[in-house]
Amino acid sequence: MARHLITSALPYINGIKHLGNLVGSQLPADLYARYLRARGHEVLFLCATDEHGTPAEIAAKKAGKSVADYCAELHQVQAELARGYGLSFDHYGRSSSKENHALTQHFAGVLAEQGLIREVTETQMYSPQDGRFLPDRYIEGTCPNCGFESARGDQCDNCTKQLDPVDLIDAHSTISGATDLEMRETTHLYLRQSAMKDELEQWIDTREGWPVLTTSIAKKWLNDGDGLRDRGITRDLDWGIPVKKGTEDWPGMEGKVFYVWFDAPIEYIACAQEWVEAGKGDDWKKWWRTDKGADDVTYTQFMGKDNVPFHTLSFPATILGSREPWKLVDYIKSFNYLNYDGGQFSTSRGRGVFMDQALEILPADYWRWWLLSHVPETADSEFTWESFQSGVNKDLADVLGNFVSRVTKFCRSKFGEAVPSGGEDLPVSQEDLDDLVEKIRTYEKHMDAIEIRRAAAALRSIWVWGNEYLQEAAPWATYKEDPDKAAGQIRFALNLAHLYGVLSSPFIPNASLEIRGALNSLDDSWPTDVPAALTMLRPSHAFEVPENLFTKITDDQRDEWQARFAGKRD
Repeated sequence: MARHLITSALPYINGIKHLGNLVGSQLPADLYARYLRARGHEVLFLCATDEHGTPAEIAAKKAGKSVADYCAELHQVQAELARGYGLSFDHYGRSSSKENHALTQHFAGVLAEQGLIREVTETQMYSPQDGRFLPDRYIEGTCPNCGFESARGDQCDNCTKQLDPVDLIDAHSTISGATDLEMRETTHLYLRQSAMKDELEQWIDTREGWPVLTTSIAKKWLNDGDGLRDRGITRDLDWGIPVKKGTEDWPGMEGKVFYVWFDAPIEYIACAQEWVEAGKGDDWKKWWRTDKGADDVTYTQFMGKDNVPFHTLSFPATILGSREPWKLVDYIKSFNYLNYDGGQFSTSRGRGVFMDQALEILPADYWRWWLLSHVPETADSEFTWESFQSGVNKDLADVLGNFVSRVTKFCRSKFGEAVPSGGEDLPVSQEDLDDLVEKIRTYEKHMDAIEIRRAAAALRSIWVWGNEYLQEAAPWATYKEDPDKAAGQIRFALNLAHLYGVLSSPFIPNASLEIRGALNSLDDSWPTDVPAALTMLRPSHAFEVPENLFTKITDDQRDEWQARFAGKRD
């Protein structure tokens, strides 16, 4: 049994996320965590709401609430939605926790002791109309590198070039739209990433098998222009973690807070501390401190490509620069973007399907299956209602659901609601059985490698195998001539249905539980011995015919939903 630490990029607190956000980190992370647990490994799966920064302040003001109250409320909303999608976090924390306050201030103190933080007096964009300094992400304009018209003050999401607000063409405040921006002096702390460049590059080169997307972005940022830049880690804001050196005040930094991108990744560690504080675990250090046992942990992070620079450079610079024995990430699974029906998901314009709305329409497994089987691993992918309808109807309803329904209903009609006796336990050729075993091992290989699309295709092929067996064996025809032989065939098919319930659990956990529950066996043992797994349900074992596992999406429903989610959400 191995030990696996898994973290998902933290969803931001300002509102409900759309399906593109879900498939970009949390859902694939949950798939992997569920799979590893099913294989018997020890897993700690952590996530939290990212609660600091200007967007939280603005969203709270718009809602007429204090920032603290707003964040507490939205944390509960997001936690409930996570449960709705079956996200199996061991703990879902908050970056505003007291643990993260203390740990962020600790890291700032030790980084300062190592000479990796410098004070910089600089001019920053100030908006007289808004009465405040504007954080980089609240300044937009045209990218000077690629011409993208919605580049932000810190980065262009189109070409990923790192920017300063003054680089933007026709810059404006995204709060008020004001264009009369001016530069004013302020003093901030900078993390001396440039001093860590060689060490970071050497560390990245030791990471094995990272996706090309991850390494290409990291290398680009390492060598872009003059090389890796120092990065500001404080802001002139009211809401956030106060700037301190450990527990001591930091002269000249009064009234400032740490930049959200400095404290948010530190929350991964703090979340484990919160996990212990909540009584869910007894030792967070064995997961995060290499001097306390974490050296045998495999740490995997999941995130969208826009988060890669911070997780390959800034956060590792914090960890390495501390010179303390913290666990570093072993593998970063990054994703491209999921687009929506000919365009982009848009939170501001309400374009696309949001997590709460999706669950109002259909159960979570419908969404889990389509999103994971179309996850944007190697390139951007696109959600269309036609593709979603096809995936639900053909994969879930016609292949998996149809198999379970046909087998249980036929058995009930001919043998009653109990596993029949008679016939062979394994009424298939050795060649066919070997083919099934090979398909299962292929599925496992792709899951082990976190090749999610390939894993989904492999799982579907296992479902298809059962339907092909059923068509070839034709127990309904066999029954007329040899009821005993038909009993063996249908007993084998019932065991196959149970096997599908186990194998499918990482992708569609609710349907998996429903299948195994109907078959009166919640045994979820992974099939290391496939023949044994296919003879587990013995004669006279009682079962029930499940309700229709998956309802097909009609053309009328598809058209209605396409029109409903084309524009502004209610």
